[in-house]
Amino acid sequence: MSAQTQTAGAPSKMLFLACFISIVTTSFGFILRALTLPQWSADFNLTNTQTGEIAGVGLWPFAISIVLFSLIIDKVGYKNSMIFAFICHISSAVITWFADGYTMLYIGTFIMALGNGTVEAVTNPAVASMFPREKTRWLNYLHAGWPTGLILGGVMALLMGPATNWKIKILLVLIPAVAYGILMLGRKFPVNERVRAGVSYLEMLKEVGVGGALIIVGLIIFQIGSVFGWSTTINVIVTLAIVALFGLYVRSFGRPLFIIMLLIMLPLAVTELGTDSWVSDLMGPAMQKIGLQGGWILIYTSSIMVILRFCAGGIIHRISPLGLLAVCSSIAALGLYFLSTADGIMILVAATIFGLGKSFFWPTMLGVVAERFPKGGALTLNITGGVGMIGAGVIGAVILGFVQDKSIDNNLRAYDQKNNTALHSTYATEKKTSMFGEYQAVDATKLASASAEEKATVTTVQADAKKGALKTVALFPIGMLVCYLLLIFYFKSKGGYKAVLLETVDNEYPTPGPTPA
Repeated sequence: MSAQTQTAGAPSKMLFLACFISIVTTSFGFILRALTLPQWSADFNLTNTQTGEIAGVGLWPFAISIVLFSLIIDKVGYKNSMIFAFICHISSAVITWFADGYTMLYIGTFIMALGNGTVEAVTNPAVASMFPREKTRWLNYLHAGWPTGLILGGVMALLMGPATNWKIKILLVLIPAVAYGILMLGRKFPVNERVRAGVSYLEMLKEVGVGGALIIVGLIIFQIGSVFGWSTTINVIVTLAIVALFGLYVRSFGRPLFIIMLLIMLPLAVTELGTDSWVSDLMGPAMQKIGLQGGWILIYTSSIMVILRFCAGGIIHRISPLGLLAVCSSIAALGLYFLSTADGIMILVAATIFGLGKSFFWPTMLGVVAERFPKGGALTLNITGGVGMIGAGVIGAVILGFVQDKSIDNNLRAYDQKNNTALHSTYATEKKTSMFGEYQAVDATKLASASAEEKATVTTVQADAKKGALKTVALFPIGMLVCYLLLIFYFKSKGGYKAVLLETVDNEYPTPGPTPA
């Protein structure tokens, strides 16, 4: 047995720790951006939709880097890919520090997202190859790094207080970035399970096929098109051209179940990451009533996620991955609905329900894909994460901003009609356009000079609209629940859900991998 295979069979705990901390870094960037978005909005007079676009660009470029690196990672190497991720994280912090408006904030966040995508392009297949018989379990352990980073980064930023310059808070991302950079030195990554089994590159691409390519390429091209102002026609032509060339090469539609999983990742990512991008701001006014900053609600739900993800092993042994996802979908829908209506201490009760619901979504979906499509190697696993991230960025973060602006727009008009006032015409911006339609937002500069009475009225309308946006998001996990139930029935008709093992796994891993200390 070769040295590389031995490394795969006896996973390095230090390598897993390095992967874990790199995931922590990605969530550091996420939480620090989420907590500073209100400060950016105030300092640079951004609309809710512009703020949502910055939140979105922290997610969708992830898909570009995770897909590109998944295509070449077995040639480029995991370590070289991590060097690129490290450079992205450092340069993003520097660019954001010197930001003077929307454009530089957008670019800095874009680069951070590229680094985050590269981290997942490496760590997901690396950990799946290290523990091929317990993929879902160890991917849950790995992705416990996400809420861990939310907690650590969030607590550090919140303890600094709202008066602390946001530039200082942004530099906190350097702490875990430098840590994983040092830990990666001298580490030897495992050979991907697909490569060890002798599955060809073309076979890997066939697992994705034209159907999978159409979803991920379409999402990426339409988002890039929105940035550069391309028409819908151009977006469609570019997408179809790329997919057609890919189809001519692979001559495969792709695995139908894999394509279904990609589609489910869209509402899943909106439910988890789209909500997390906005929840601090959405719940801020309600949290202030009980004397807490809005960011603490994200810290609280993240704490629940850490505990549950580290308990994933025992839970997954008692319930199938799809059963777990179905249960989580129903709980998340209830949690989001209760959050949209809760006040006072009941906010924490609602947050507990939502935290329980979202805990297993992301890593368990990755685990199902890794278990069912091992021939897809890094590509099927990482395209799933890429679709989720771009879905959260393109749809989730932006639609929540749009729903808020549109709701505030409508509520101010209704208030004016009912009370014979002119708040809307006085404090609304000119019409703006987003991918979801036209809207008018509240002009923060005009509102700052308003009378105390009018400012209080507009602020109340804004607060109600922010919380109400969560009712819209609750529709996504309801749709997911239906999909998971149908998949459960499908697998029951086939004899039950089972992980697919490549021949090399049967030969080299006769017993389950080690469990955490």
